[in-house]
Amino acid sequence: MSTAPSPTKDEAPAPAPAPGRWAPLRPLVLRLHFYAGLLVAPFLLAAAVTGLLYAGSFQAEEIVYRHELTVPAGERELPVSAQVAAAREAHPEGTVAAVRPAPEAGSTTRVLLSGVEGVDPDRTLAVFVNPYTGEIRGALEQYGSTGALPLRTWVDELHRDLHLGGTGRLYSELAASWLWVIAGGGLVLWFSRRRALRRLRGTGGRRRTLGLHGTVGAWTAAGFLFLSATGLTWSTYAGGHIGDLRTSLGQATPTLSAAVSGGEHAGHGAAAGAGGTGEHGVGLDRVLATARAEGLGGPVEIVPPAGEDSGYVVKQVRREWPEKQDAVAVDPATGEVTGELRFADYPVLAKLTRWGIDLHTGALFGLANQIALALLALALILLIVWGYRMWWQRGRGTAFGRPVPRGAWAQVPPYLLVPALAAIAVLGWFVPLLGIPLAAFVAVDVVLGEIAYRRGRRTYRSAPGAR
Repeated sequence: MSTAPSPTKDEAPAPAPAPGRWAPLRPLVLRLHFYAGLLVAPFLLAAAVTGLLYAGSFQAEEIVYRHELTVPAGERELPVSAQVAAAREAHPEGTVAAVRPAPEAGSTTRVLLSGVEGVDPDRTLAVFVNPYTGEIRGALEQYGSTGALPLRTWVDELHRDLHLGGTGRLYSELAASWLWVIAGGGLVLWFSRRRALRRLRGTGGRRRTLGLHGTVGAWTAAGFLFLSATGLTWSTYAGGHIGDLRTSLGQATPTLSAAVSGGEHAGHGAAAGAGGTGEHGVGLDRVLATARAEGLGGPVEIVPPAGEDSGYVVKQVRREWPEKQDAVAVDPATGEVTGELRFADYPVLAKLTRWGIDLHTGALFGLANQIALALLALALILLIVWGYRMWWQRGRGTAFGRPVPRGAWAQVPPYLLVPALAAIAVLGWFVPLLGIPLAAFVAVDVVLGEIAYRRGRRTYRSAPGAR
């Protein structure tokens, strides 16, 4: 059996921090941080690289699809109904699912068609119309409420599931489930060390790598905790539990009813939509004017009536600012507002969820949001590289990646261990892709530790400052 190399000057073992009430937990946190980082890092690396690509996809989309998205600004726009008619003349297939009038001067109008052959059911075909001339600038598949076009949709799916469908989504949920554990554990370890030990100048080797890893990790930990929490919001398993919890607390996202009252106006003008232009009753132009009068400024989406007993729904679709989320329902027979849903009236958790998702996807504050996400992704990539480098340096001269000694859990006093285990059990149920791997890790660790103990080779070292 080879022996570990004697520490060099720059790698001299640091004195342990002063013991405290929580000192027995530090070796356990260290071991969890080490192995979680080691085993989950490949999934985190995939999420970081694809997240970095997604952060830049907004700008790339504007460049790649400039022809479809922009036109020379004119003096006067055509009525929305005329623009939709031009789109339907060029693309009579499918039905009009929604219309997004040009959001600003020099932008195109999007007429969204559903049920188009060759287009995925969860997407629409966006027909881009010059609002000044009625010229068709092109047609592209669109996905999601942010209006992602093929390039951004492809990168989004790469980040979400690596283009592997439902099975692939397990990778992103696993990464999100463990990111906060790794970041939180690293933060605890960083603050538990003396500030003097975090000095980088004049150091080298593993000590310098550790300093870089710890410092960058501490500065970015809050961002990682946020990404983890918001990523779990719409994950498969943990996201379902979060949704159920919000519903039970009365914090679910409210919906706007587009139903119109029965009587002589019910279904009036529905036949006008038979031609597939989305025109019902008073028509798109009157409905848009009504929504504007109700204070729905900025980019909006007009959804035609779904049937004879429903009306139009006009909703704001801009994500750059938190308040741009209002919606109104309009009676197609009279043009009057039959219902409204103001973002200001959302429950608190519904607002936080909406803002969190928009921040996570880089939509809430536009370019500034996307730059922040790119920096977090780059930091995570560097932390993973430094982490693996420390693993290599830890076993230098003996074996690749000398592990952190096991058995730390046995040194934790019951008054800390029992509540910790209870909290882990609850978290494990709520976030199953955290709980199941963690339970497996603990079981394997206990079995291997018992085997080593019976063979007289228990590897735990009591020095809580070992790192």
